[in-house]
Amino acid sequence: MSGAAGIVLAALAAVHVTQGTSGVGFLDLLGMDDEAARVLAASRLPRLLAGVLVGFALGVAGAAFQSLARNPLASPDTLAVNAGAHLAVVVAAAAGISLPVLPSGGLAFVGGLGAAGLVMLLSAGGGGGPARLVLAGSAVALALSALTTLVMILFEQSTTGLFAWGSGTLVQSDLRGVTQVGPVVAACFAVLLVLGRRLDVLGLGDDSAAVMGVPVRRVRLQVTLLAVLLSAAAVTVAGPIGFAGLCAPVIVRLAGRAAGLAAVHRHRVLLPLSGVAGAGIVLAADVVLRAVMGGQAGVDIPTGVVTTLAGAVVLVVLARKWTDAGGNSRGAGYVAVVRSRRFFVSVVVVCGVALCAAVFAGMLLGDTMLLAGDLWNWLHGETGRALTYVLDQRYPRVLAAVLSGAALAVAGTVVQAVCRNALAEPGLLGISAGAGAGAVTMLTLVPLAGIGLMSGAAGLGALVAFGVVYGLARGVRRSVSLSSDRLVLVGVGVSAGCAALTTFIIAATDPWNTAKALTWLSGSTYGRTAEQVLPVALALLLVAPLAFAGRRELDLLALDDDTPRVLGVPLDRVRLVALLGAALLTSTAVSAAGVVGFVGLVAPHAARMLAGSSHARVLPVAALLGAILVSVADTFGRTVIAPAQVPAGLVTAMIGTPYFAWLLWRSRVAARGARVRRGRRFVVPGSGSGSGSRSGSRSVEGKA
Repeated sequence: MSGAAGIVLAALAAVHVTQGTSGVGFLDLLGMDDEAARVLAASRLPRLLAGVLVGFALGVAGAAFQSLARNPLASPDTLAVNAGAHLAVVVAAAAGISLPVLPSGGLAFVGGLGAAGLVMLLSAGGGGGPARLVLAGSAVALALSALTTLVMILFEQSTTGLFAWGSGTLVQSDLRGVTQVGPVVAACFAVLLVLGRRLDVLGLGDDSAAVMGVPVRRVRLQVTLLAVLLSAAAVTVAGPIGFAGLCAPVIVRLAGRAAGLAAVHRHRVLLPLSGVAGAGIVLAADVVLRAVMGGQAGVDIPTGVVTTLAGAVVLVVLARKWTDAGGNSRGAGYVAVVRSRRFFVSVVVVCGVALCAAVFAGMLLGDTMLLAGDLWNWLHGETGRALTYVLDQRYPRVLAAVLSGAALAVAGTVVQAVCRNALAEPGLLGISAGAGAGAVTMLTLVPLAGIGLMSGAAGLGALVAFGVVYGLARGVRRSVSLSSDRLVLVGVGVSAGCAALTTFIIAATDPWNTAKALTWLSGSTYGRTAEQVLPVALALLLVAPLAFAGRRELDLLALDDDTPRVLGVPLDRVRLVALLGAALLTSTAVSAAGVVGFVGLVAPHAARMLAGSSHARVLPVAALLGAILVSVADTFGRTVIAPAQVPAGLVTAMIGTPYFAWLLWRSRVAARGARVRRGRRFVVPGSGSGSGSRSGSRSVEGKA
């Protein structure tokens, strides 16, 4: 198997070195005149070696992460390592700090290690298997990407060119990066090989490994540091190339299973083969990119776009094999709260007053500060030309923020009920990314497109993404029920694919003018008109009453699969209609305010905490909270650094990420407490540990 892998890698390298922007071909390289030697030494050999080095490092790191997490979906991407490393490098560039290769790698290592530690801490325990890890990693990566985007928008000139680099590019000007980072990768790989036997034992479980004399915590720490260092080395050389670390170990395991090789599961075999597979994936992606798009595409379009598209397919395939571990239980973070009617009415009144205050502040605050009297005069048509112009430009932005926030909150409430998981939201199901891809496509192809075309493109992208996610999660067999965990995992994969497609469109059409797309993808109301707000208003008027009318069905969906069936609810039909409504709300919200993240997560959960678990109460409160959140975020973003502006989506991401982390931590602690209670339930006081049978025991919890 290793020989076949080496042959494939050598063949890819032979093809790769013949591609480029110059006219030097295979025969010229065989003759090797002066021009061919210069081309080979200046661009093609550095690019080839960078691809091999980066792919090898990511493949080994992915195998190590998957072994540590005992999770086939673990990788530098799903653990947010690449996002953390990317943020660290962009911050340094924005600060005007030009670091040599190795110090830059050290900075990327610190960022990646912090992100990986946070994801592992939040995803540990609490059940949920791969879905929990991917949710935690996706949320942390989204927050770090939001910070990165904010820095790139605020320091556009200092970070020019980092947008494409942020998706992973193999463009190299010399061999300096490869020669300096190569020894680091080799050293990390050698140490991991030495730890291979301990990793084999660790795969049996922490308790078994400890009994066999393996220092579990020390080995975990060592392997984590080495894997993060490998990922940081790859980011230093070529930027964050997506999903190569996820695909490589999966391909090796599948090939070993097909060949009947049990030895492939031993880490001293798995790690080197994963490295070779990772190098092959990166080279194959680069070869395909330049073969299809031409030599110049290798300069303009990041290679990581192709690997991300391939990785999204692998993630979806793995997700389709996943079934809910928790059966019919509620998802992580889903809480049952009972509130009195008086308390609910008080919450609605307070939220209504807060929304009015947010709208009032939104009309007065901005790059031009106004007074309440100015607003009153404007409403009566008595302001001067300057103030009239300001308020005429401002009120569509306020309306867009309020209506988009309400739409995203209602969509998030529906998605969480269908997925039975309070950690899900439209953005994690690919709907937002699909709408963003459709809108950016239209913005690129027709720069002067009107509101109808923009809304139609966003809606079409959202519906296509939704159709793909639902169809793949549902499966081809009608007898198989829709798994909520599988729906989330497939959604994350499709979302990654849509994001890669968006990057491809931007890089291929206008790589040096990314501010317009970054602003759109970050969720901004800049330049909105009253006509652009109309679609989201119509969608709310259509879907919100339907969602409220189906509040009983949503309550039942949030429980389990069996109860709705027993009560005669057509489960699949209700799910499909509910998700279609969520897709429609999300697509129109994207057309009005761009891609605004985390509103569909924060608003429904906060509404349940305030108003109770009944959707008759959750839906109106969530809509109010969503409108308040986006309105405040938009006002804050266009006021805090005026006349410059921070997109509202970046502000909501900064708010939503700590809240999401708290939800994960809360569900982790709750699950740990539940396991402790279950362990105590069959303990007979005074019987001694391990004695007594289940039939002769009694619970220490009493009637609780």
